[in-house]
Amino acid sequence: MGDIVNLNHARKARARQEATAKAAANRMKHGRGKAERANDRAAEARRQALLDGARQPGPGADDPPPG
Repeated sequence: MGDIVNLNHARKARARQEATAKAAANRMKHGRGKAERANDRAAEARRQALLDGARQPGPGADDPPPG
């Protein structure tokens, strides 16, 4: 005789597996995670700070404003 299977458990297990597959597809479809985006924003902020620190004053920067 075969094993007794609770159909509710089987149905719920299949639904969980389908939801996991759908989540994986959405992750691939919609790109990177929150941590990766935060890391890129931090790297861009460091780059901007480095560039701003190395900026040379333009011509007439030491002159007082007119008026």
